[in-house]
Amino acid sequence: MSASAPKLHIIVGSTRPGRRGPAVAAWFHGLALKHAGFDAGLVDLAEVGLPLLDEPRPPQRGRYDHEHTRRWSEIVRTADAYVFVVPEYNHSYNAATKNALDFLAKEWAGKPVAFVGYGGVAAGARAVHALLPVVTALGMVPLAGSVHIPFIRQSITSDGRFEPAPGLDENATGVIDGLHGLAVGLPTVRPGARVG
Repeated sequence: MSASAPKLHIIVGSTRPGRRGPAVAAWFHGLALKHAGFDAGLVDLAEVGLPLLDEPRPPQRGRYDHEHTRRWSEIVRTADAYVFVVPEYNHSYNAATKNALDFLAKEWAGKPVAFVGYGGVAAGARAVHALLPVVTALGMVPLAGSVHIPFIRQSITSDGRFEPAPGLDENATGVIDGLHGLAVGLPTVRPGARVG
């Protein structure tokens, strides 16, 4: 990986006790490190510890009263691309993911994003589908492809690791390839970026 490799944040969207997101994110992070096109890191929303949105001004102004928002802004601002690892709750995405997105605005804009969804029979697809208009409204550039993991409980080993089904590594690596293509191709269209 070169020193100028784009920075990828793999964001664990679930914050509840007993969640499976960290195991899925660790698997995806390992594939991103093997890919070597990104400087890839893990961000766990449970560790970030955002309260329910408590800023008095709209995030588009970029003026934050609270230290937790300023920390989150810095984490998000420093990345060039994102992968959200999200569970499906009740045919949609979870509240912690939406809350984390809503805290900020300009920090997300113009950057590519992809998703790893997991759940039951729908494999997180409804969560990912519901998130697409949200990230588009924030000015992000969603990748067409996603990773979908059905019956997540069956894919977690007794020691808590995620064990991918056959073909899932290749699917995830294709998503990383696509995200990398966007990350290296989009800088000139991002707000505030220099052209030429």
